[in-house]
Amino acid sequence: MRSYTLNIAGYKLRFQSSGDGPELIPSIRFLRSIIHDSEADLQINIHSGKYDLPENAERVFHAPYVEEVNGTLIKKQENFWSVWKHHSNLFIKTILPLASPGKNATLKFSLSSVEWDLWFDSNEKEVDPSEYPLDGLILYYLTVVNRDIMIHASGVNYKGHGFLFSGISGRGKSTIAMLWENAGAKVLHDDRLIVRNSAGTFTMFNTPVYNDDIPCRSSLEKIFIIEHGTENKLVEVKGAEAVSLVMANCIQHNWNPEIIEALLTTVSIMCSKIPTVRLSFKPDKTVIDKIVEYEL
Repeated sequence: MRSYTLNIAGYKLRFQSSGDGPELIPSIRFLRSIIHDSEADLQINIHSGKYDLPENAERVFHAPYVEEVNGTLIKKQENFWSVWKHHSNLFIKTILPLASPGKNATLKFSLSSVEWDLWFDSNEKEVDPSEYPLDGLILYYLTVVNRDIMIHASGVNYKGHGFLFSGISGRGKSTIAMLWENAGAKVLHDDRLIVRNSAGTFTMFNTPVYNDDIPCRSSLEKIFIIEHGTENKLVEVKGAEAVSLVMANCIQHNWNPEIIEALLTTVSIMCSKIPTVRLSFKPDKTVIDKIVEYEL
C-alpha cells in the first residue's frame, strides 16, 4: 500500500509513501491499529535512499544496542541510534537490527511540525515504516510534542478502576499483570504505556509491542511503584518523592532541558491528582486481595 493511518494512544499517525518511495507493509502488531481516516495528527512521508545530515549537525544523544539476557543488559553494538540537531530540525539515525544486514533509516522532524520525513537507505521495494526501533522513537517524540508521558509500566482495569504498576526491569510488571488477568481484570499492557492528560483527566493507553496487541485504554486512578517482597505492603508517597519515583520509570531522552522540564511538569500535575503508592508484593494472588481491600 502507499499510505495508511494508525490510531495509537489516541494519536492519528499517517504514513505516506512519496512519489518514488517504497510500498508500505505494516507489521502484524500494527494491523489492529489501522483506521480509515483522512485526517491525521502527524504525517510521516516515506522515501527511498540515503539521507545526508547537514554538515554542521550536532549529535545530542546516542544509544548503544543492548539486549536483556536473564535480567542482565548486554551491549551488542556501540552504535544503534542517535539524535542530531541542526537549527530547529532534529534527526534520528538508526540501524534496523531486525531487518536485512546494513539496512538503516533517517528520520527528519521538528517538535513544532505535523509533517515529518523518513528515509530508508535500502534497495528494498517494501518497508515497514514502524520497524524497530522506529516505532518507539516516533511514539516517544509524539509524547514530547503533546506533553504526554511514555512509561515502563503495566496497566490494568479492574471493575472500572484503572491501576498503573511501574518499575524497572525485573521488578514484577509482567508478574502482576498476569495476577490481575487471572483475577478477571482487563490488562492493557505489561511493559509500555502512554499516559495522556485531557482537561485534568488522565488516561492510560497501550502501545503495539506484541503481535496480538489490540488498542485499549483506561482511566487512571492509582499509580503503584512496585518491587518484589516477602509480604504485601503499601505505602502512599506524595510530593517530590512521588514525582521522582514516577520520573525514574518514564522513557526520556535527557538531552534537551525544555523536554525534561515539560515532562517534569506533566508528571508533577499527574502526581498531584493521582495517588501514588509504593508496593512491595508477594508474587501470588494475595497481592490482588490486598489491593482490592486497600482500594475498593
